[in-house]
Amino acid sequence: MNGATIKVLYFAQVAEHLGIRQETQALDAPIQAGVWLDALATRCPALGAASSLKLAINQEHASRQDTIRPGDEIAVFNPVTGG
Repeated sequence: MNGATIKVLYFAQVAEHLGIRQETQALDAPIQAGVWLDALATRCPALGAASSLKLAINQEHASRQDTIRPGDEIAVFNPVTGG
């Protein structure tokens, strides 16, 4: 392991289910965002399907096909609906 990390911020129900608002995770090599989200959903089944989660990489909305790289900041949140 080379010591590379990502900073992860959790919002709303995601933070409530995980019991934390932020953490630093080791990440030695780039990973597809969808693969990373699937691992998060496996870690905390209360989050529900990973496909329902939204994320931003370095404060830009991202899709499951985007790439997370060492040094990135990731934000994870539930979809927002309005009325």
